[in-house]
This record gives sequence, C-alpha cells and structure tokens, in this order.
Amino acid sequence: MLDLGMHCHILIPGLAWPHDDANELCRGLALPSIQTLVAKGHRAQSPAVASEHWLLERFGLEPRHGRPSAPFSLLAEGRTPGEDTWIHADPVHLRVERNRLVLADRSLLRIAREEADALAAGINAHFGESMAIFPIQPGNWYARLPARPDIKTAPLSSVRGRAIDEWLPRGPDAARWQSVVNELQMLLHEHPVNAAREARGELPVNSVWFSGAGRLRPLSAQAFQYVAADDPLARGLAQASAARTSALPRDALAGLNDAGDAGLALFVIDTLAGASRYGDADAWREALAHLEQAWFAPLLAALRNGDIGMLTLHLPGDERTLEVETTRADLRRFWRRKQPVSRWLS
Repeated sequence: MLDLGMHCHILIPGLAWPHDDANELCRGLALPSIQTLVAKGHRAQSPAVASEHWLLERFGLEPRHGRPSAPFSLLAEGRTPGEDTWIHADPVHLRVERNRLVLADRSLLRIAREEADALAAGINAHFGESMAIFPIQPGNWYARLPARPDIKTAPLSSVRGRAIDEWLPRGPDAARWQSVVNELQMLLHEHPVNAAREARGELPVNSVWFSGAGRLRPLSAQAFQYVAADDPLARGLAQASAARTSALPRDALAGLNDAGDAGLALFVIDTLAGASRYGDADAWREALAHLEQAWFAPLLAALRNGDIGMLTLHLPGDERTLEVETTRADLRRFWRRKQPVSRWLS
C-alpha cells in the first residue's frame, strides 16, 4: 500500500518550449490533467537552471563544488570512479550555420559501438596519460584526467541544437583547454571512422563536448528515498546517497507502486528534452500527449484519491524554472480556472 504522506517530485526538462510558436504548437492538444495541476497548484518561478545543476543542488552539491556531474553519472554506468578526476566527454557534431557553430548530440549521430571504440582508441593513442577516453555507451563518453581543469562548463543538454559561443568553457584554464579541444578536433577530422560516416552521408563526429569535471564526493544528505530515471546523473546521485533507484517506469502507476512507502520520491522524465531543444514540434507534441495519458492523468487521480500527499512539478526552461506544488486540498480551488498550456509554456 502507498504511503499517504508521499511527496512526489517530477522533473521534466523540455516541457518549456524555447521557440516562438507556442500557441500554434499546442493547438488541438488535449491536456486537461496537467492544466488542472498547474491551475490549482501553488506556482513559483526561479531563475533558469539546467536540469543537471538542479539535480546536483538537490543532493547538496552547490556551485562552489564545481558541478561534478561526471563521476556520479559514471557510478550509475556501473563503474567505480575512485579518487580519479572525471569529465563528460560526449561525442558531438559541430556544423557552421550563419557564421556560428551549432551543436548536434548523440541523438542525431547514432554512433555504433565499433565506431565509438575506434574513435576513443585513436584519441587515447594520441593523448596518452594526459587524457583517457572511456566510451561507456556509444554516445556517452567519459574522460579520466590527471587533475581537474579550472574551468566552468555547460552541460550538453543546454547546448544541443544551439550555437556554442556563449557556452564555451570559461575560467583560468579555458585557453589551455580550448587548445586541447582544437587538437582533438583535428584528430577526429582525419579519423577513418569519420571518413566512412561521411561517405555514407552521415554526420561525422568532429568534436567532443566536455562538462561536469570533478571527483566523486560524499553526499551530506539523502534528498529522496526513491529516484526513478533513465538519466545516469539522477541515478548516480541516488546511488551515492543510498536511495533506492530504478529506470524510469512505463507510467505513473507503475512508478508509484515501485516507490512503495518512500516519503520523498523523484521521477525524472526527459522524453521531451531532445524534441524541445531541436524544435521538433511533431515529436514534442506526441511525447507530451503520451505524458498526459501515462503520467499526468494518473498522478492527478492519485492526488485526488489521497494515494500521494503532495505533487511537485519542476519545469526548467531557458528563461525561468517553473515549480508547481499541488495538494489534494488545492484541487478544491474552483476559482483557479485552467489556462491554455501556451500561457505558461514559454
């Protein structure tokens, strides 16, 4: 039986639409459940924050800790970070668009296992002890470094589909680090894997996006008792805090049953993120319609029935982060009428 006092948190990157056509985008979408939750709940806005940074801060890792997402993500991949310094080293494609370099990530590259291994082997042979690449998943790489570079980086999720200029590393070591990236790009340009990809009409892997460097740190508190996500960072933080963790269930009912008597549960739903960032309206609409049926409607029903005590939606966007906290009593606020989704979407 579910704990009636469960506070259920839902983090949904990509629900905010960072483009200008929100009204047209939502035309014809039936979203009564999420409209009800947003209308009846207590809404609060805070500055925009990347979902990775939101997760790190929730688990007690403030900006002064250097945003070390890589070692926690690596932990969720079944590896042992140890005392080493790790950094995300994600394979990307940079294309010139209006005199700017725009980034495409693994979702558009579809890198094969053998391609990832060959590219990593070429990089490792060139850089030696100064940087070792580990392609844990074909499109999800990590690098082990001798020491943490003194740079501030942006997570890949913030940059994909965008010009990279304002997201490049900053800090005392930024110039030196950029020279490493330039050297790596020249190496990738000449690699046989990319020659073969271009011959097949596929995007080459012509750069690597680095972010989230640091060492595994002890966590001061357990932010949630249960975390369900496909995102490695969320699972790694949960694992490091001794919380129960699982892959994202197929729907809210399965998730709530799996959460059991957890007092604080977190679900990270990132099925909208890629479509939102790349402006794929059809994919975004389809994913949101699925979330309405599989997640928002059952969560609203669970709140009405008292199966959960409180529901908080965390909706990070480019301009702001919207947080909506709803209890069963809030659903009786008849004067709070539902508004079109486009009103709070952008």
